[in-house]
Amino acid sequence: MAERLSRAGVNEPRVLAAFSSVPRHRLIPEALAGQAYRDTAIPIGEGQTISAPSVVAAMTQALELTGTETVLEVGTGSAYQAAILSELAAHVISIERVPRLAASARRALDGLGVSNVVVYLGDGTRGRPAEAPFDAIVVTAGGPTIPDPLLDQLAVGGRLVGPFGERNEQRLMRIRREATGYTQEVIGRCRFVDLVGTHGWGK
Repeated sequence: MAERLSRAGVNEPRVLAAFSSVPRHRLIPEALAGQAYRDTAIPIGEGQTISAPSVVAAMTQALELTGTETVLEVGTGSAYQAAILSELAAHVISIERVPRLAASARRALDGLGVSNVVVYLGDGTRGRPAEAPFDAIVVTAGGPTIPDPLLDQLAVGGRLVGPFGERNEQRLMRIRREATGYTQEVIGRCRFVDLVGTHGWGK
């Protein structure tokens, strides 16, 4: 997988090492384990998917993690992104709105021996103000706009990465919080499942 991701433009050694370390086949439905290392999205139930490895890698690399950060993940899903982040950051706070997925994600992370990820059940578009500010935030579902609470909870110097735009196509964005405001850039075009919540596509 690392070789394939490298050819796709992922060149940060720590990111490639994390993808080599995390067993994707243990974070998807057992019936689909044979597809685990294909570069494709895989359904995980409840209308949700685990994104293609190249997409997860591009988002992860864009966070520019060094290993000391506290990261907020909006949309735990299968816990694949959370497991990758656990290799690259000091602490990961992940929020999942679907009870079954939150529970299965926690079991999967426990099974992998991941101890620096906390999974909460709730509306990820609201963030976790009690644990803010965050050095980095990753949003793993497509929203109409960048949720204001997430911008507010981003530390100065922090990066937020996520897909925003129309339901049928989004722009993968990286937002940086500077001392005087925010800057943003487009990483590429993409299509994700809906970001559902108060500051997403509704409940």
